[in-house]
Amino acid sequence: MTTAIKFGTSGWRAIIAEDFTFANVRLAVAAIADHVRSRNAKPTLIVGHDTRFFAEEFSLTAAQILREHGIHVLLCERAAPTPAIAFEIKRRKIDGAINFTASHNPAEYQGLKFSGPDGGPALPEVTHDIEARAAKMGERAPAKSNDEAFEKIDPRDAYLERLGQLINFKAMSDAKLSVVTDALHGCGAGYLDHALMARGVNVQAMRTDRDVLFDGSGPDVSEENLRTLREALLAKKAAVGLATDGDADRFGILDSDGAWIQPNHILALLYDYIVETRGWKMPAGRSVATSHLIDAVAEHYGTTIYQTPVGFKYIGELIEQDKIALGGEESAGLSIRGHLPEKDGILACLLVAEMVAVRGASLAGQLRALFKRVGREYWPLRTNLHLPEDVKTETVARLKTDFKTFLGRHVANLDRTDGLKIAFDDGSWVLLRLSGTEPLMRIYTEASTPQAAAQLASETSAWVGDVRASLGAGKIKGAAQGVKG
Repeated sequence: MTTAIKFGTSGWRAIIAEDFTFANVRLAVAAIADHVRSRNAKPTLIVGHDTRFFAEEFSLTAAQILREHGIHVLLCERAAPTPAIAFEIKRRKIDGAINFTASHNPAEYQGLKFSGPDGGPALPEVTHDIEARAAKMGERAPAKSNDEAFEKIDPRDAYLERLGQLINFKAMSDAKLSVVTDALHGCGAGYLDHALMARGVNVQAMRTDRDVLFDGSGPDVSEENLRTLREALLAKKAAVGLATDGDADRFGILDSDGAWIQPNHILALLYDYIVETRGWKMPAGRSVATSHLIDAVAEHYGTTIYQTPVGFKYIGELIEQDKIALGGEESAGLSIRGHLPEKDGILACLLVAEMVAVRGASLAGQLRALFKRVGREYWPLRTNLHLPEDVKTETVARLKTDFKTFLGRHVANLDRTDGLKIAFDDGSWVLLRLSGTEPLMRIYTEASTPQAAAQLASETSAWVGDVRASLGAGKIKGAAQGVKG
């Protein structure tokens, strides 16, 4: 039995054997094939995968369906990171890729990302077209089996060569930088660690083997999931800990003392560093949910920022148009000028390592210096709320109000770029929006102290709780990420 195919902010994701089935994969791939053939009569697509359960089997099924639709298939011979596949699309100048990955989601999920000819995530007009084509199709029969082999590719060497052109590895080697890397059992293994080792950097690599259960915790680069990295970092007395998620498009960073540095702060630090070292005095791009610290850095350099909805595809457009020096999202996605219109966690980790080597200071020390330079501190926080459908629906309806005050505070500005973002007179803000990758409502807050950000999040959660209470439901369930004092 098939179900509706719906793309979120980063592809179609679902639980294996529930909605993510071979029948639904055949339907989704047939719709993609139909879409691609409407633009090119003789297209070529890469089919890749990460290290999740049944990844190879889903990839082979996709390749068979594409071949039946007259599409030339380049099949990745082993697990490959999303950014490596994106680079291979651009390098070969082909029509795109289907990549089987659920990125940072828990082990029970699998996913499908479709990338276009620019290597970036498909834009909404493309995914809507694919969804519409899938909705008109009936259940797709299994492809006819035959012995014809698919052309196999490995995007690793060309991608790593490109990183060698973007990163100052000599600075790391000269500084005798000591690093611990953590692949979290994902497909960043053999990429981030190899890039460093091959250029003489002292590296200890962790969790490079395949584990489809991801230690039971999932391949998310969260503070909690990097406890093993922290222990190794402290034991080695390394300068920095670098982690990539399941498909290596997101980054996780630990300072020399083992402290987790949240992605919001990393984005601002790297933007400052990129402008300083590359001379790219250009705007930055960020999602509506990302810290305004990057805005303060832009103002410091006399530039500005582009704000986008959540979803790296919008940042990617700015990269492709050469409008920004760096673009990123609070969810640990980043790319830079002249690179890919796609998140690249490997590149982000290497830039952080370079920055630590060149500046010779801890990340916490660099962040304190940046706060001083821009004249204030910025402390973002994200809280995830698990809500019943009726509460989500009612909350979204109430957010359509033109608030003059919210939580007893005067509202300075309302922004509906994605969800509702409410800015206050003191520069603090709150954003409420539904997740595009998980069944959650997210609350983002930012204030000048960790305590103020947490208080704002608590009051906003209570406001949502009042909505729930009005519907006769119980207490809300939530979890916060991001406050570090």
